[in-house]
Order: sequence, then structure tokens, then C-alpha cells
Amino acid sequence: MRIIDLGLIPYAEADAIQQARVEEVAAGAEPTLYLLEHPPVITLGRNGGRENLHVSDAFLAEQGIELVHSSRGGNITCHFPGQLVAYPVIKIASRPGGMRVLFHHLEEVVIRTAAQYGLAASRQEGRPGVWVENRKICSIGIAMRRWTSYHGLALNVLRNVDLFRLITLCGLADAEPSSLAQELDRDDITIQDVKNELARQFRTVFADSALAQG
Repeated sequence: MRIIDLGLIPYAEADAIQQARVEEVAAGAEPTLYLLEHPPVITLGRNGGRENLHVSDAFLAEQGIELVHSSRGGNITCHFPGQLVAYPVIKIASRPGGMRVLFHHLEEVVIRTAAQYGLAASRQEGRPGVWVENRKICSIGIAMRRWTSYHGLALNVLRNVDLFRLITLCGLADAEPSSLAQELDRDDITIQDVKNELARQFRTVFADSALAQG
């Protein structure tokens, strides 16, 4: 699997890169994982979410925060510097478990990454993503075209998750945003270190999976 670091990149630009790679992977190219951060942006998934946005479009514009309708699954979420985003472009046609297994693997990658920092994070039945009690550290939303995945996961790494205060996180009234730094009460964690660890865990989790064979 090819792993590409896109750095800090606007949402639309990353989306265009994914869309182009979907066509290539669907045609037989190597599966690819993009690792990146986004400037502040709130995204609405295929299941909507505008009703969970607490501020006006004008307010967002004044603050320099984009509002985007995304092709991924799920409800409302947000991205910002200090959050690590991972977009796997993987051909899943005719692979055991399909999207369900891919989703499970993405959660597993984050759970194992958190464990390397001494944080016990987990899944919750009926609540997608990765959690510490009612505190969500990672959101997951996947899209698929030509039986090939794109979009993926967003892991909150650094302490500041204030952008989430503008929304009802994933439409769940009792969900609180959190991050690795908050949960561990550490400010020495870096995006680059977590990026390296996430990439390592991604390779480990997907190593024996038919999903990674493209």
C-alpha cells in the first residue's frame, strides 16, 4: 500500500486528489492512503446534519471556516489543524465483508494507535467511530465509487477541539469531543509522531486483509 503525506491541504483539493486516485485504483493501481490535515472546515455527510449546526453560514464565513457538503457517509463533523485525517483509497469489490470490514479495520487502526500512547479507546455499539466513554476522539465516514473507497477517518490529536462547539457532534446530543492530548493530559504529542504511528498500525491491520490487495 502506498502512503502519501499531503500535509495541510484544503478540503476541496484533497477531495479532487482522492477522486482522481479512485479512478486509478478501480482500474488496478496500488491502494493508497493519504495522511493530512485540513484548514478549519465543517462538513455535512450524506445523512445531512445542517440541523446540528449551531451558527449561521455568515458567521462561518466571517471566521474563515468553510462549510462543505461531502459525499461521505454519516452526519456533521469538522476538520482543523491538529486533527489527523486519513483517506484510504482501496478497491473493495468482491472482498470479504466489504465496507463493513473496512469500517471495522479503520476503527481498529485508531484503537491500536491510541493504545501505543497508553490510551484505552474503544468502539461503541450503534455509535460509529472511536470513543473514550462518551468522548469521541475519532470520526469515520466512508464513500465508495466503482467499488473503491475514499474519505475515511479523522483522529483528534492536539488539545484544541473548539471547532466542535459549533455543532452537535455527529448529531449525538450526549457526545463530547476529545483528543489524544486531552485524554492523556499531554502537550508533547505531535501530529507527525501520531501520523507515523497511524501509518504503522494501518500497515499492520491491513497486512493480512484481502481489502489491502486492491
